[in-house]
Amino acid sequence: MKVLIVGGGGREHAIAMAVSKSKRVDKIYCAPGNAGIADIAECVPIGVMEFDKLTDFALKEKIDLTVVAPDDPLVAGAVDVFEEKGLRVFGPRKNAAILEGSKAFSKDLMKKYNIPTAAYENFSDADKALEYLESAKMPIVLKADGLALGKGVLICNTLEEAKDGVKQIMLDKAFGDAGNNLVIEEFMTGREVSVLSFVDGTTIKTMTSAQDHKRAMDGDKGLNTGGMGTFSPSPFYTKEIDEFCQEKIYKPTVAAMKAEGREFKGVIFFGLMLTEDGPKVLEYNARFGDPETQVVLPRMENDIVDVFEACIDGNLDKIELKFKDNAAVCVVLASDGYPLKYEKGKIIKGLEKFNNSEGYYCFHAGTKFDEDGNIVTNGGRVLGITAIGADLKTARANAYAATDWIEFDNKYMRHDIGKAIDYAE
Repeated sequence: MKVLIVGGGGREHAIAMAVSKSKRVDKIYCAPGNAGIADIAECVPIGVMEFDKLTDFALKEKIDLTVVAPDDPLVAGAVDVFEEKGLRVFGPRKNAAILEGSKAFSKDLMKKYNIPTAAYENFSDADKALEYLESAKMPIVLKADGLALGKGVLICNTLEEAKDGVKQIMLDKAFGDAGNNLVIEEFMTGREVSVLSFVDGTTIKTMTSAQDHKRAMDGDKGLNTGGMGTFSPSPFYTKEIDEFCQEKIYKPTVAAMKAEGREFKGVIFFGLMLTEDGPKVLEYNARFGDPETQVVLPRMENDIVDVFEACIDGNLDKIELKFKDNAAVCVVLASDGYPLKYEKGKIIKGLEKFNNSEGYYCFHAGTKFDEDGNIVTNGGRVLGITAIGADLKTARANAYAATDWIEFDNKYMRHDIGKAIDYAE
């Protein structure tokens, strides 16, 4: 069969790698793809929001299955457009992708269906938001309602910071229209855990757990990014916590979406906080997480195409998800200055060292070919260096060792990815 993957980052590279292992797949296309994905798929110069061009291509090439991976096209209704053209596609429809597309919607859904989350208020008026802050307890969390590339969340320690945050989001439009509405949320403390899940509208099957590192600098300092590294599994996500989340969070979320007439088929990402009062939902995403996918999929034993199709057809209950009894760590190599200003076009050396290295992966996030055929940097996050190990500490040591294989000007990374592993003993 022929598969089209929509997207062009590290997540899509990891999905393409998983799809390439399927015995059912003869040909993979990726739109727009990147220099790394080009090794295993034919890259097509079509943007993720060019729905007509994407569907025309799928019809012309007789694509059997399309996987829409990024948040923007999902929230904008890419799946609906594919379905209208009679094309088979994996991902939530527009009315279900709102689970990620609007934080106000998701918070209201959790309140209505008693799904554990932080206390909050929604605001469409900046003055009312500022007035609310006067009597609010600090620290406090401000969230732009819409999509903001994983960066639309501000943690404010003082009233002054919170007021400035409201100005940034709602008045200065630091995140564009995503800040037209604002969620102000109580600050929760505890361990963060990410759990990805496959959903077929009724049944939910969770993948192995992971933990992301959002801040740009060591010690969880600096600005929020799209993710600077991750590890899997989380040693803090115990069997007891999983059982609680299955019954109080995962299944109720899928049932709530169905009850609201927003049947969800695809991947739901649960961002959890393990608080003293039990696990609570920090956020939902309506797709594979990035970079969590880069440590979860290399550990999955199933043929991913079988799972995609089971979600589409409502047969997920017949699939048993299997993951290897090992661990994975991903360290993101970024361009110095990310997530603000950074230079592109730097030649990347050392990529060939991953070609025959079992258990080591180099997922391309922001790369392209230059006019001379060199692979060069083309984004803030450039590569995700992932390594497998028998346990988390071994995987971490392997991943950091492999970061030395890669060289490019203005290479930057965090040096404490997976530090929490040391506290789990």
